[in-house]
Amino acid sequence: MTLSVAPRLDMPMILRARTAEDLMVPNPVSLRAEAGVTEAMMLFTEKGITAAPVIDEAGHPIGVISRSDLLIHQCEHEKQKASGPEYFFAPRFVSEDVPAEDRAKSACTVADLMTPAVFAVSPDTPVHRVVSDMVGLHVHRLFVVDQDGALVGVISTMDVLRALRIDT
Repeated sequence: MTLSVAPRLDMPMILRARTAEDLMVPNPVSLRAEAGVTEAMMLFTEKGITAAPVIDEAGHPIGVISRSDLLIHQCEHEKQKASGPEYFFAPRFVSEDVPAEDRAKSACTVADLMTPAVFAVSPDTPVHRVVSDMVGLHVHRLFVVDQDGALVGVISTMDVLRALRIDT
C-alpha cells in the first residue's frame, strides 16, 4: 500500500459534491428487522461492511446495526454461558450447540440489537448540511430517503473523504 502526500501540506481541500445524491452509495445493503444475528454476521463478513441499515417491510429505515452491536451481543452471550476458565479459551458462535427448535424459540433478531435511531437526509440535501449533520450528530453514516421515506442510499464518512480533492 502506498501513500501519496500532497506537494504542500497547506493546500486547501474542496469537497467535489453538491448534494447528498452526489455522495451517496445507491441501493445500500440492508437487513430486514426480522433477520437473525447469524444472517447479519454472515452479511457483514461476505460484503466486508461494518454496518447496515435495518428496514421495515416498506423499505423505510428503522435503525442501524453495526459490527459493534454484534460483538457486544456475542460477548454478553458468552458471559452468560461462561461456567469457568474455558470461557476465555473457547469462544463459540451464538447458535452453536443449540438445537434448532430452541434457536427458533429464542432467536435474537437484528431489531433486538439495532440502534433505533434514523438520521436521514433527502437526495437534494446540500452537501454542507450533510457534513454538518454527520459532525453534529457524531455519526459515521446518514441514510438517504426519498419523499416517501424509503431508503435510496447511504453516505458514510468514507464517502465524504473520497469526494475531497486538493484545490490547485
